[in-house]
Amino acid sequence: MIAVLHNIRSLHNVGSMFRTADAAGIEKIYLCGYTSAPVDESGMPRPQISKTALGAETTVPWEKKKSVTALLDRLHRDGSKIYAVEIDQRAVLYHKLKLSPRALKKAVIVVGNEVAGVPPAVLKRADKILQIPMHGKKESLNVSVAFGIIAYALRTRMKKRPANPRLSLEEIDRG
Repeated sequence: MIAVLHNIRSLHNVGSMFRTADAAGIEKIYLCGYTSAPVDESGMPRPQISKTALGAETTVPWEKKKSVTALLDRLHRDGSKIYAVEIDQRAVLYHKLKLSPRALKKAVIVVGNEVAGVPPAVLKRADKILQIPMHGKKESLNVSVAFGIIAYALRTRMKKRPANPRLSLEEIDRG
């Protein structure tokens, strides 16, 4: 799985998503638009990201990309499936998504700006738009929380190595 963080304002949210990406086994994070990198232009660590990432900014490979649409087009050509997380009329509830583990093998999770969300040009490129149902008065979650829910939902549908390396896949399947 790959993550694309587009126009994320909060450095704390970026750090939190690095930490979640590490825990969920995300292979790489692409930082697009004005999303800040873990290091500044002079190569110095950004303290706000480091504070919430707790070292994950050094364990999860990342790359800064100017154009999110060019990146998504390239990933699509390479066989990836794009899953944007957004409130949208075309969205499906993430827990009702019916996909085989094979279809999730090259999954790309895209999250957007904390207020404006994922832009229309990105939603147009998504294979699926995923929405998290809300049961309270608020209509959305913090972007890093939403990212964590979707990352783990997709991860649990993949037949990958177990979280506990001492257990085999068969043992996990048996419960």
